[in-house]
Amino acid sequence: MGEIGVANIRSVDMNLLAVFDALFDERSVTRAADRLSLTQPTVSGMLQRLRRTFSDQLFVRTSHGISPTPRAEALAGPIKELLANVQLLVKAEAFEPANAEGTIKLCGSDYLQHAVITPLIKELRRRAPKLKVLVSPRPASGVADLLARGEIDLCISLRDVADPDLPSTVLYHDQYICVARKKHPVKARRMSIKQVCTFDHLLVDPTGRSMWGPVDNVLAALGQRRRIAAAVPSFHILFELLHSDDFVAFVPERLLLRDPRSGIRIFDTDLAIPPLEVMATWHPRVSGDARHKWVREILIRTVGAE
Repeated sequence: MGEIGVANIRSVDMNLLAVFDALFDERSVTRAADRLSLTQPTVSGMLQRLRRTFSDQLFVRTSHGISPTPRAEALAGPIKELLANVQLLVKAEAFEPANAEGTIKLCGSDYLQHAVITPLIKELRRRAPKLKVLVSPRPASGVADLLARGEIDLCISLRDVADPDLPSTVLYHDQYICVARKKHPVKARRMSIKQVCTFDHLLVDPTGRSMWGPVDNVLAALGQRRRIAAAVPSFHILFELLHSDDFVAFVPERLLLRDPRSGIRIFDTDLAIPPLEVMATWHPRVSGDARHKWVREILIRTVGAE
């Protein structure tokens, strides 16, 4: 008996149910065909399939069209409800930011938490106050798996560490600038390469394993080398140390544009440091989700237009 039930379910075509619903409402093969934008012979053929599926005539001809059988009368309500539920399932979810709830999970480095995620949270708070945001540091590896499992919804990163196989969008380009404290002994606005290498430097490395960065690559190509006095995990610590001594540091410009820091001087140098390309990356499973699409649009408007 169970096998027969399964066979019957597998034989049901949702298009047939839509034809049944139209025939029941219209009580006419011609009008049902017009409603469904089908030909009359097509609807007649589908009615024959319906009769075989339900083992009943379902509709009989009368002088005014067709009339439902008792079996059709019994099926009409459940079929209409089923079609309505299916329509809800396939219909794109309407997203209303003002009433949106749930949690958006973001990850990014210290720099990107400050330059991208902080302004994004402020804008989300303004537009979708019930939406919660969970922020985590960008892990050294395994980001693609975390995105696939839904443990991260959106990863903000530099292009050189972004997964090229995942959907992404470029948010903006940034550049490194040379900074020091106001009391630094170099009084001119420009610092020569020789002067750059004279002073001790600060560097941010979230991994805690490296004392080398993009600036060092450029210096090495020129046959020069700087001395890294301290490699720290965050720019908050870097700026705190910068005020304490005559250190020099190269930091992304947007850190200062978004949050101008008193007591910091900016120096021009002759170093051609490659720009930073900042990207947002996500998993294909959320590409079409209304809420995630909206968050990505707000992200681009908030930080991508500058």
